[in-house]
Amino acid sequence: MRGKTISTAVTAILAAATLAGMGRAQERAVPAKALAAVSTGTRFLVGLDDNLSTKSDKSGQSFRARTLEPLETPDGTVLPAGAEVRGHISRVDPAGQAGRARLWLTFDDIRTRGGKAPLVARVVSVPGEMAVKPGESREGEIEARTSYGSREMEAAAAGAAAGAAASAKNGKKDAAIGAAIGGTSAFLAASGFCRELELPRDTKLELELTRPLYLARH
Repeated sequence: MRGKTISTAVTAILAAATLAGMGRAQERAVPAKALAAVSTGTRFLVGLDDNLSTKSDKSGQSFRARTLEPLETPDGTVLPAGAEVRGHISRVDPAGQAGRARLWLTFDDIRTRGGKAPLVARVVSVPGEMAVKPGESREGEIEARTSYGSREMEAAAAGAAAGAAASAKNGKKDAAIGAAIGGTSAFLAASGFCRELELPRDTKLELELTRPLYLARH
């Protein structure tokens, strides 16, 4: 009889401990109603706090940035500018290996008033920086800018003329070869081919959310 009483008491103590633990867990959990979401597709600017380079940086290296403008949910919850953003380099293609330098950035989290929140976003532009552009993979890729625009065509034409003039005295065949070499060199110089990609500290990146960002209501 006494053993049964002890067993019952132990069971009651364990049950009480379990309920207390569940209560604490519920206190730590943030109720869904207390969260507000910044919508998918929202675009905002961040500024790099670190230098990034395809010449020296490696895959897996972490970096930091900060928001340059506030983020707001439809109900008016605001994350002020200056929030810390953390990410890492997911892939690097140096110019010496790939010809055109490329850098893939992955964003991990952002510091909010309620703590760190997952940040799923991609780079859509690099405002004011003419040496780079977002890549076409839509996965945070940034590559050295290139196009066959008028400037490149003019540079190629000028280079071809210079090459032809330098080789004309050696005959028509040499002139044609000189024109080809001159045009190629001019285009490489104009397009930035084989040049490393440098994103110095304070470089602005425009990001677009590809998943909602949840903020604690206040």
